[in-house]
Amino acid sequence: MEEQDAHKPDGHFSQLSSTESPILLDWDGPNDPDNPRNWSLWQRTYHTAVPSVMCFIVSFGTSVYTPSVSEISLHFRIPRTLALIPLTVYVLGLAFGPLISAPISETHGRKIVYLISLPISMLFTLGAGLSKEFASLVICRFFAGLFGSPVLAVGAGTNADLFMPAQRAVATSMFMVAPFLGPSLGPFIGGFAAQYKGWRWTQWCMLFIAAPTFVTSLFMKETYKKIVLKKRAKRLGLPVPESGPTVTSTLSMTLFRPIHMLLTEPIVTLLSLYTAYTFATLFAFFAAFPLIFSRPPYFFTISQVGLTFLAIGLGVCLGCMTAIIVDRKVYQKKHRKALEKGERYVLPEQRLWAAMVGSFGLPIGLFWFGWSAGTGVHWGVPVVGAVWFAWGNMSLFICTALYLVDVYGPLNGASAMAANGMLRYLLGAVFPLFTVQMYQRLGATWATSLLGFLSLFMLPIPWVFYKWGPAIRKQSRYPTAM
Repeated sequence: MEEQDAHKPDGHFSQLSSTESPILLDWDGPNDPDNPRNWSLWQRTYHTAVPSVMCFIVSFGTSVYTPSVSEISLHFRIPRTLALIPLTVYVLGLAFGPLISAPISETHGRKIVYLISLPISMLFTLGAGLSKEFASLVICRFFAGLFGSPVLAVGAGTNADLFMPAQRAVATSMFMVAPFLGPSLGPFIGGFAAQYKGWRWTQWCMLFIAAPTFVTSLFMKETYKKIVLKKRAKRLGLPVPESGPTVTSTLSMTLFRPIHMLLTEPIVTLLSLYTAYTFATLFAFFAAFPLIFSRPPYFFTISQVGLTFLAIGLGVCLGCMTAIIVDRKVYQKKHRKALEKGERYVLPEQRLWAAMVGSFGLPIGLFWFGWSAGTGVHWGVPVVGAVWFAWGNMSLFICTALYLVDVYGPLNGASAMAANGMLRYLLGAVFPLFTVQMYQRLGATWATSLLGFLSLFMLPIPWVFYKWGPAIRKQSRYPTAM
């Protein structure tokens, strides 16, 4: 007992049945300084900002390639659709991030994922830029996406380590901007690089941003609770807590459980399908914008086409602002009222307000863009339509992420988000491959209208869950958090 009392200030301990020796099990109360949620605001901001920039770099790599498609088609003497394959395989690589990151994260923590995955991804990016054959470009782009994807998968976990659920909306909104802002700014920067320096410079741009970001990440600390407690136990000379899940259970959590939830949970299925479709439509724009704006009546250069994607970036920022404002004006008020009434939580459906509002922005933006670009009006008119689309897309995605985690809790919520991510990137990889043919045969008006009609068909999804979500959650095969 004296030995236990001597260590009480450092943590909570229990008796191991075999050795009767103390073992560190949990934080030392709510104010434990080792708990990342108790770090200073600047520390938590730093540990959120660095992964966010990494996510920006990895997602930036998807679209920075697109302005060089025409040049690559000529350089390697291949059809334009085939020249889009390096974009597709990169996005396919992003879909399998959890398969790499989850076992490493569970065993060694978050930090090691950041320190290993990004440098390997950048090495393959270097290989893509140096490629002499189209096959080597495709292979390097795939592995660049595959090894970059763990950053996207682990980033949300880091965010959860640092902030309480009630505080998470603002941090999540800011964090989600990065993987959406990356594809938006990729064509802008890549357009100037491709036009004035050649297609290889679209790959060098990624390296220029990644190198200083990696140096900055070297000062990060571990945020994953299990690993922090293990390190503290070793420092105090105490038995290390039991190791994490086995390889089998990790594969079950990262592959089989997300697929099972995607097939059996209506909440996961419908919201993942909705966000995956809107995300894939964004990727279809990477092929559609050059077709529309580089031809009559606009005749834009490669760099000018890239400038049009700034509209997507503006819409992303507006969507983030919308999610934050709705959280402050709606969710936080309801949260405070619930606490005053002695209730432990607010219904997760209150997370869906921005998604319900944003669901109208998607068809409005698509019809606006299609019917203005197809008639040849001033280029500014369809660009404004793209802002509406991106605003709705971002509002929907932020709310979906918050809602899924609130419904299923940290563990099953991570699987739900993994399912969402896999479907999102799989559709995102496929859409650009048929976009060129679709726009050439149907024209800008009806090709974009087809996308608009599909988004209109999916518009009721967040409204349905807001209305009947509690009843649907009761039928879930997985334990829900609320």
